[in-house]
Amino acid sequence: MINEKANTDWGKSVTAVVIKEGKVLLARHTYGGGKGKLIIPGGYVNVGESPQDAVVREFLEETGITVEPKDVIGIRFNTNDWYVAFRAEYVCGVATSDNDENSEVLWVDINEALEMDDVPGLTKRLIESAVSGKTGLCFNEYVGSTKYAPNSLFCL
Repeated sequence: MINEKANTDWGKSVTAVVIKEGKVLLARHTYGGGKGKLIIPGGYVNVGESPQDAVVREFLEETGITVEPKDVIGIRFNTNDWYVAFRAEYVCGVATSDNDENSEVLWVDINEALEMDDVPGLTKRLIESAVSGKTGLCFNEYVGSTKYAPNSLFCL
């Protein structure tokens, strides 16, 4: 069995905004600065895992929902770490709490989510970015020629 903590790249994290029928998927966080808040799910990237695969894994683990990452809608980075936010499409599944990192998973009307006091500012900003219709950075397939070139690229 893989030691999950040893396999975690603590400097890389991902999230996504998933919208279905005018509602956004949110999870009530159970720890840290977001405890008790409704946030968009996400988490750390595992060693050797792509950000796209990490967001798919995190959503399935935390919410029971399968998603497909699309456009990058936000990037936060500093000298210690980076955080990438995707717009992702709902594929299948029923919203279910993992009863660990979250206490409930809900589909919330977008406009209501943007007005709720228990939805933090970063989550609201990313929801706004996801529904803006702007694509910004888009996913482009390519085959890298060296070990430093990944098999995907986000560009304008």
